Order: sequence, then C-alpha cells, then structure tokens
Amino acid sequence: MSIALSLHLLSAVIWVGGMFFAYFALRPAAVETLEPPARLTLWVAVFNRFFKWVWLAVALLILTGHGMIALYGGFGHVGTHVHIMLGTGYLMMAIFAHLFFAPFKRLKLAVSESRWPDAGAQLNLIRKIVAINLTLGIITVLIASGGRYLL
Repeated sequence: MSIALSLHLLSAVIWVGGMFFAYFALRPAAVETLEPPARLTLWVAVFNRFFKWVWLAVALLILTGHGMIALYGGFGHVGTHVHIMLGTGYLMMAIFAHLFFAPFKRLKLAVSESRWPDAGAQLNLIRKIVAINLTLGIITVLIASGGRYLL
C-alpha cells in the first residue's frame, strides 16, 4: 500500500506541478524573452519531453488508484472523496488525451512547416486547456488531501 500511495502521489506531483511550472513560470518567461518562432519551437520541445512523463503519470495514477481501491475492498468501501478524485482524475486524463492528439499534433505540424500564426493559435488553445486541467488538478489534490475530513 505504501509503494502504491507513494507512486500515486509522485505521479500527481509530476503532472500537476509540471502544469503549474509551465503556466506560471515558463510561459511568462518565454513570452518576455523569445520571438514567436523561437518560443513556439521551444514549446514543442518542452511538450515532447513533458508529455512522456504525463503519459507515465496517467498510467501510474490509474494502476495505483484502482489498486488501492481494491486493497480497501472496492468502491463500496472508500469515501466520497475517493469517488470525486477518481472522477476528476479521469476527466483530466480525457482532457489531456484531447490536448495531446488534437491541438498538440496541430502545433507540431504548424511549427515544422513554419506556419507561425497557426502554431500560435494552437499554443493559445493548449494554454487554455492547461489552465482547465491545472484547475482540476488543484481541486483534485485538495479533495485527495482533505476530502476525508470534509466529505
């Protein structure tokens, strides 16, 4: 149980923390210091690396989350906060899958073809999607950490 919980928490920290860093630190610095072609090329390189970790985090979150639920005796033996956490987690995963297979795919193609306005539009869409997922991630962390006492 302790290994599953540790991997679960580490996966959440990597994913949510990475979104927080990208949104509040990397994005403003890139906008302030880089012209669009360099900035868009940087984002493709950053996302290529980060998204590999997100896919691993998603897999570990599913495996460890369901594993821990099974160890507690199934869904009927866990609190409401676990059900909410599971729902928000799966919603985040669906949103990430859309981001990865649609706007990110279009961003990579636009950058590879030097279509900077199109690439900028895709990056702006990704920014909005990341804001939604970051908000859901923070809510999920709050529910996971304090939900047992609140719900």
